[in-house]
Amino acid sequence: MATDEPSRSPTTEQTPLLREACPADSGPENGAPLAKEASTKELVVILSSIWLGVFLAALDTTIVATLSAPISSSFNSFSLLSWLATSYLISNAAFQPLSGRLTDIYSRRWGLIFSNVFFAIGNVICGLAKTQSAIIFGRVVAGVGGGGLTAISTFVTSDLVPLRKRGVWQGIGNLCYGAGSGLGGVFGGWINDTLGWRWAFLIQVPFLAVSCVMVAIKIDIPVKNSDTARIRRVDFLGAFTLILALVSLLLGLNMGGNQVPWTHPIVLTSLPLSLVFLGAFIYVEARIASEPIIPVRLLLDRTVAAACLTNWFTTMAVFGLLFYLPLFFQVQGLSATAAGVRLIPQAVGTSIGSLGCGVIMRASGRYKILNSVAMALQVTAAALICTLDLSTPAWLPFLYFFLGGVAYGSMLTVTLVALISAVDHHHHAVVTSASYAFRSTGSTIGITIASTVFQNTLKLGLWSRFRGREHAEELISRIRDSLNEIRKLPLDWVPGVLNSYMDSLRAVFLTLLGLTVLGALTSIAMREHTLHNNLARR
Repeated sequence: MATDEPSRSPTTEQTPLLREACPADSGPENGAPLAKEASTKELVVILSSIWLGVFLAALDTTIVATLSAPISSSFNSFSLLSWLATSYLISNAAFQPLSGRLTDIYSRRWGLIFSNVFFAIGNVICGLAKTQSAIIFGRVVAGVGGGGLTAISTFVTSDLVPLRKRGVWQGIGNLCYGAGSGLGGVFGGWINDTLGWRWAFLIQVPFLAVSCVMVAIKIDIPVKNSDTARIRRVDFLGAFTLILALVSLLLGLNMGGNQVPWTHPIVLTSLPLSLVFLGAFIYVEARIASEPIIPVRLLLDRTVAAACLTNWFTTMAVFGLLFYLPLFFQVQGLSATAAGVRLIPQAVGTSIGSLGCGVIMRASGRYKILNSVAMALQVTAAALICTLDLSTPAWLPFLYFFLGGVAYGSMLTVTLVALISAVDHHHHAVVTSASYAFRSTGSTIGITIASTVFQNTLKLGLWSRFRGREHAEELISRIRDSLNEIRKLPLDWVPGVLNSYMDSLRAVFLTLLGLTVLGALTSIAMREHTLHNNLARR
């Protein structure tokens, strides 16, 4: 597998980064003791208790993607569309990186219980919200919980499953995620068309209560014993500086060019501050923290850096598509339910790609060639999506989204296995947290970029077509705030408005294609590491 000479460095492609000299990855000096290797039956029972939460988190994502336009229209503010996504993802990105180290200290069980509770509270707030600020706050609270549900489930699987089998079990978990993603659009559209969008949030709460109880009963992963009190082991300074860096970065990116001009004081202040806080975080992690949230030296490994950047760029593109493809279908005249149905192939493809790659990696012990195939397919699917227009046959988007889903699911599994194979076992949670930080910031930045491109292109297109017409300023403002306004326009406006929407969507799709290409290029730097058949990695 390796191409480097072992004598050149103590860390080769065969040897995970930070591998200690002792023969096994267990014992207090090497972090938490290894969990007992469970049987297949035990794994199914244990992991099923966390996969319910993963299913609900995925369901919520596509519910909101499908309902963004109806929710925004109900508040008469189409700019709310980007905030529905980014408010959730900003809090997700800010708190998800903390979950690895915190659950190392306080246990995976309590981390999952906390995540279920916060996710439920956030959904209650959204379901009862009467103002834009209230629903945005609800999405922030839900983001804290939803991020924990997905990230900690990954840690638990890595705790219990050897590397060689890791991709298969990740693939099965992604089946649950894919089922949630696939059903979320249909469910959200159906709920909106029958009971109203508020019930799409409220109906999730009883299931989250069940998930919480199951986790409390079934999850029991050993934690590292230490003479230091748990609260003193928490890297509060690192957590504080990381949260400030991510929130200020994502706030500035989301506001600039969308809510306010790029020259606005909020943008000019928040973006430089994000760099200052990022520098402070790196200093704290490298020089001060005894148990850093993200050990900086992990990110210096070529495979870790490449896998994180691949997740970053590719997730930007996929989430941008996830939130703007339903808008494309609704511009075509489809209902929210019909738009949601068209997201199913992407979810199905994600599940198949993830599980398929897991099976191949278990059989072959290799992943680099799979990465090349997956990223080539990702670029191809993104390029095909750029060809969509208002007259595209209904079956073609199903094919394009399925191919994109297969590629994305494959990429997620391959990069995860590459990451955890590149570091020692007791670092898997923090390095996985780092990859989730890249993924969640990528999803937020992707939606922000897509929203900025869409809003500015739409504004320019509408003014170039309708400048000088009677009531142009009023009508253009209404068109940009609600899709429903298209039905109320004078007939001679409709073709031009639809073409403006389509031009704006194509600009978004081309931008996201560029991000996909960047993801494919960075993935080339990943090395091939040994995939062991046991938790001790012998």
